[in-house]
Amino acid sequence: MAAKEPIVVESIDSGIAEPEIEPGASTETMLVTTDSFDEYEEEMSGSIDDDRQMKESITSTISEIQEDVVQDNSMTSTTADPGESEKNLSLDDTEMDDVAHRLGQSNLDGDPLRCKAWLAQKKHIFILSQAGKPIYSRYSSEDKLVTVMGVMQALVSFVQAGSDMIRSIHAGDTNFVFVVKGPLILVAVSKTLESVPQLTLQLTYVYNQIISVLTQSQLNRVYDQRRNFDLRRLLSGSERLIDHLLNFMDREPAFFLGAIKCLPLLPSMRSSITQTIIQTCAKIKNLVFAILLANNQLVTLVRMNKFFLHPMDLHIIQNLVDSSESLKTAESWTPICLPKFDSNGYMHGHVSYLAEDCQACLLLLTVDRDVFFVLSEAKQKIVEKLRRTNCLEAINESMNKPTITTADIGLPEMRHVLYKCKSTAQFWSPGLQPPYTTDDEIERLLGLYQCLHHRLHSPSRPLKLIFQQLDKETMLAWVASGFELYVTFEPLVTKPDAIEAVSKLLKWIKKEEERLFILNSPTF
Repeated sequence: MAAKEPIVVESIDSGIAEPEIEPGASTETMLVTTDSFDEYEEEMSGSIDDDRQMKESITSTISEIQEDVVQDNSMTSTTADPGESEKNLSLDDTEMDDVAHRLGQSNLDGDPLRCKAWLAQKKHIFILSQAGKPIYSRYSSEDKLVTVMGVMQALVSFVQAGSDMIRSIHAGDTNFVFVVKGPLILVAVSKTLESVPQLTLQLTYVYNQIISVLTQSQLNRVYDQRRNFDLRRLLSGSERLIDHLLNFMDREPAFFLGAIKCLPLLPSMRSSITQTIIQTCAKIKNLVFAILLANNQLVTLVRMNKFFLHPMDLHIIQNLVDSSESLKTAESWTPICLPKFDSNGYMHGHVSYLAEDCQACLLLLTVDRDVFFVLSEAKQKIVEKLRRTNCLEAINESMNKPTITTADIGLPEMRHVLYKCKSTAQFWSPGLQPPYTTDDEIERLLGLYQCLHHRLHSPSRPLKLIFQQLDKETMLAWVASGFELYVTFEPLVTKPDAIEAVSKLLKWIKKEEERLFILNSPTF
């Protein structure tokens, strides 16, 4: 439905008082803090010389940690075997069913270019090599799209021949977005409301997902040796990770916000959980990160001193956990590359759920591949202590408790909100309520937020404040010095009422900040 002409205000001199200290702010952070469009700007500043620079880069964070461990312990630690990632890609029955369904669907398509259902998809994702070899297609077998991918490769090569790089093509309501990274070409063909920067960011996430399985150095080495190599041989079983990641990004604002959502907990209980992990793992010198996740939300993160985790890497970890049902049944020892932390090396993750009666997932990430049993024992001790201190019960209560809504807060005119604190790279959002209770309405709401996000961060004309009256809702978006705020109101709300509601909301978030956010940065 057509939207009314938006009312746009470019300053905050309209009655909204910016708080002196933004809710959720902290001088300590466990995450690398970035603005929402930093990754896009980094991608756009790239050139065709990036491949050479990546190959010449010899800096390795993991090697640095291993050297420190050697010096501290007077013993050597062995680096990961790049081929080990293939050994750990076994699928359980549920994942096999997913793969079988995907293959079966592609067989039903016949020729995708003649299939109305395939053509009607709103967003396609394609991955191919610089030689034009098909690697991945979201909705059909890539083998049936050889001609299409050949055209994509030809476009990229033609522009590269002129010492330039193709970024996007616009045809009617369709955007074709290209990302060329190393030996791979990633393409999004989208009819959604997502902007070119947002689609570029999604393709970067897909690339990072591939690197998390292979590492950048292994990917480059494979194509240096054989330009026509079929990468699907190394990615066998990992298509489900890419499939899940794309679906994840379609429904989660965390990705375009560049932030992490925390599980609401009393600060005393979160502190008790954190201290239990620190006390149990303090003597494990080569442990880099301990991460506890529940319902795709962060319970706590403990890190090795000097090292921080990028939100993009944590999103990759969340995707691994959420897409792998097999992790719920047994302890797992998984090599994983975190591209923003170190794209050329593996860390090894002891991944397990706390208990049958507490479905929170604990990841202990180390640079030493020989400490599985040490970490397994540490995990058991952590669970025992958490059970004795009633922390498992507190985690369960928060996981199972209905998410608070804006109506519960006392803001009936406000339907939904996204609040991101810049200094901690964390965000908060309430539960969805009518009319945003169906998949279509949730998708539409996320699309509205993405449109506002793009306008606030537009490279050509960024805004600070947007007040937009639509047919079905009124939207407000605000970028302040320390936070980003996106609010959905009832359609007939007035600007003064919206401003008053935002002020009340910020006061409530400030009052609850210790429960909604992690305000410290614990280390081992």
